[in-house]
Amino acid sequence: MARIKVRQHVNPLSIIYQQPLIPPDWSAIYADLSAPIHLDIGSAGGRFLLELAQHERSWNYLGIEIRQALVVQANQIRDAASLGNLHYVFGNINTSLATLLASLPPGKLQRISIQYPDPCFKTKHVKRRVVQPALVNDIARFLPSGGEVFLQSDLEWVAQEMCDRFSENPAFHRTQSDWLEPNPLAIPTERETSTLKRGLPVHRAVWIRGEMGVGR
Repeated sequence: MARIKVRQHVNPLSIIYQQPLIPPDWSAIYADLSAPIHLDIGSAGGRFLLELAQHERSWNYLGIEIRQALVVQANQIRDAASLGNLHYVFGNINTSLATLLASLPPGKLQRISIQYPDPCFKTKHVKRRVVQPALVNDIARFLPSGGEVFLQSDLEWVAQEMCDRFSENPAFHRTQSDWLEPNPLAIPTERETSTLKRGLPVHRAVWIRGEMGVGR
């Protein structure tokens, strides 16, 4: 399927992205609702989850992406591959994450990944960055004890800022103080592959949801 052209950067605060997300009927989406769920926030074209869903079929995979055209195409590719453990939804996590997480089968969300988010370089665009305190709070509400959050970026300051937001929430603890090497997931993103081919570093960290809200 031909790659579609979409804007690389969008403003999540724009009124056009404020419509509420309506979750689907998960029993009509996933072949096995008892499987653990991996949510990828900012799934872009979906290749990462597509390969992961084929590699590890005992998990269910869910991507949320703000660019609707990418979501439509990703689900078409999923259908062509006949994968009953993969789905993509169109939505703005800044306004819809809690709604999405509350709709999932209870206790099945086990992993969340946030990879190479838009850095929103300008100071006036800080509020557009993905990992905000409110997002971390929503994850803390719905991710069960022992669930993990995987963060990575090729920009160290972006990775560090994401880690700072999770360190501010007592529900989470980091698995190690330095950056992880290698990637603990089986499949790299396209951005990761490109970065490593250029001999540049990738900054990764895993955060674990603590028991009863205690993370440190």
